[in-house]
Amino acid sequence: MPSASLPAGFAGLWIPLVTPFDADGAVDHAALRALVARLAPHVAGFVACGSTGEAAALDDAERLAVLDTVLDAVGPLPVVMGISGYHLGHTLDAVRALAARPIAGLLVPPPHTTRPSQAGIVQWFTALADAAHVPLIVYDIPYRTGAVLETATLLELAAHPNIRAVKDCGGSPAKTQALIADGRLQVLAGEDAQILTTAALGGAGAIAASAHWRADAFAAVLRHVAAGELPAARAVWASLQPWVADCFAEPNPAPVKALLAQAGWIRNVLRAPMTAASPALERQLSRRIGPRV
Repeated sequence: MPSASLPAGFAGLWIPLVTPFDADGAVDHAALRALVARLAPHVAGFVACGSTGEAAALDDAERLAVLDTVLDAVGPLPVVMGISGYHLGHTLDAVRALAARPIAGLLVPPPHTTRPSQAGIVQWFTALADAAHVPLIVYDIPYRTGAVLETATLLELAAHPNIRAVKDCGGSPAKTQALIADGRLQVLAGEDAQILTTAALGGAGAIAASAHWRADAFAAVLRHVAAGELPAARAVWASLQPWVADCFAEPNPAPVKALLAQAGWIRNVLRAPMTAASPALERQLSRRIGPRV
């Protein structure tokens, strides 16, 4: 089945959606649908069931139901689905199970906990890219997976026609610059504090959890950079930096969910082992609520 239209690939601002829950802890599909509608005017697309979406706490049926709700609510915008695991056969099954859904791509980290060799990482992504009906975004996030993707490994993966982008949480400015200079993978800032830097270096955009709030401003930063308007980009970015810092002062997505709950958009409910933001951070976040997206 053809994927959603992507005239600019994976460029622009993407939001890895939180998964709202109701008071009993079930997925709140109405709140999710409303959240997508609020954010859609400002973004290039959405990621469903990433780490911000607490995907590890959802079962298989819930993950597919979340994806279906997002696809139903999103209109013409593209949706990327998060997939992760450490058993290759099971992960391939999950990839194949999505073949009938009109997603635009898959966000895939290396296998977690197993810490494979670089050759093993190449085998992992090659097998998934071969099986997928849509392009892969490599999720380089060693502090979650325990697997470091070396620059040479990412450049080797860039030769695969179905691997198109990287969500860059690798923590290496040299690697970021090498990938941008190579040009075969679209580099998306995955560390929200690096959005302006990555964009100014020539990155394609960002997948940013903190952009649930003031998404219009995050999008404006990328637009200003693309237009060569760096002073304007720096000015908008300066206004966003305190929120980005608050957003990651405690484990994601607790701060984002706390603020969205204060705004009345979702309930402040997370699934174990995630816990709600501390009262002190909640008080700090309450000062962030200003003009609504």
